[in-house]
Amino acid sequence: MTSTYLNPPVALMGAGAVKDIGTWAKMLGAKKAFIVCGIGKHGKELAEEVGALLKGAGVNFVIYPGAEPNPTDNAVHKGAEMYKKEGCDMIVATGGGSPIDCAKGIGIIVTNGGEIYDYEGGGKVPKALPPFIAINTTAGTASEMTNFAVITDTRRHIKMALVDWKMTPKVAINDPELMVSMPPALTAATGMDALTHAVEAYVSTIATPTTDAAAIAAIQLIGKYLRPAVANGDDIHARDMMAHAEYLAGIAFNNASLGYVHSMAHQLGGFYNLPHGVCNAILLPHVEKFNLIAAPDRFVDIAKALGENVEGLSTIEAANKAIDAIRTLSADIGIPAGVKQLGAQEKDIPTLAENAMKDICNLTNPRKATKEDVMAIYKEAM
Repeated sequence: MTSTYLNPPVALMGAGAVKDIGTWAKMLGAKKAFIVCGIGKHGKELAEEVGALLKGAGVNFVIYPGAEPNPTDNAVHKGAEMYKKEGCDMIVATGGGSPIDCAKGIGIIVTNGGEIYDYEGGGKVPKALPPFIAINTTAGTASEMTNFAVITDTRRHIKMALVDWKMTPKVAINDPELMVSMPPALTAATGMDALTHAVEAYVSTIATPTTDAAAIAAIQLIGKYLRPAVANGDDIHARDMMAHAEYLAGIAFNNASLGYVHSMAHQLGGFYNLPHGVCNAILLPHVEKFNLIAAPDRFVDIAKALGENVEGLSTIEAANKAIDAIRTLSADIGIPAGVKQLGAQEKDIPTLAENAMKDICNLTNPRKATKEDVMAIYKEAM
């Protein structure tokens, strides 16, 4: 069996890394960059700072502040139209997973045409995107280095997962100095998103020694540094370590894929417009409790990586320590106890479960679930 490893050709890590963007944009041949950012004031301000860096290197730019917290089909289509109208030749995304995913969708349409719905699923992008630089400002999604994008289909009220190696950015930038302004709740949510990536990749049916190494390193770093990053956003060392953790988790899931946590979280986000990281965090212990009997030895490793003492315990007892550690970490950093607190309703569970069963992330989950299993997990997570 052949294992394929897909990561950006270039990754810039560390304090001040964003200052090198002009150099890399020039090397990629850019004359006018299309900067995609979030719809809020902070997103626009950062985009303007990045634009100034590009301008200093002789690259013109235009800003598209159209990426909602859960980027939609409409935002992608409007962005692609603006990109063409402005005569741009490069995409730069600034922010968290939402602007970066939106930028990926825009790039797909710019070079391939059609509508974003045409590319739902895996391997459906025929032509490469324009040169693409992703500047990540959250330690969570790893969208800056993966071949995944999640776009909300406003017609069906679901999140579409798009997976294709051609969506991988050419340059990924993780500068912890851009992350210090993240409020505690967002730091917690994005950190748990990264933990979910690492855990799901580690128990994936297509995990390899390479993805295992990245996943376990990510879990160790998150267990050690997420609490300090939430407690003190100015802790630049904790921010830097969380940036490395989310990047390592990205390496793991970009190549080993995910599981039912993401399949189910996608539906909550699409149906209720809820924050992805929080949905993942709430679902994670419930899904992994379901998965535990399929890979108990793997959960023992996760427990150890999160700092649990498993000496003298049976394999199943030690494996359950991983679930306990995840719950404790979530509680410590203020993650809500259930999705009902976010507005989810039990009457919608059959629809959520039905849509979750169609999600591409299911394919590598270690234990196969029926619709009834998924409904039961949703009920537990309420």
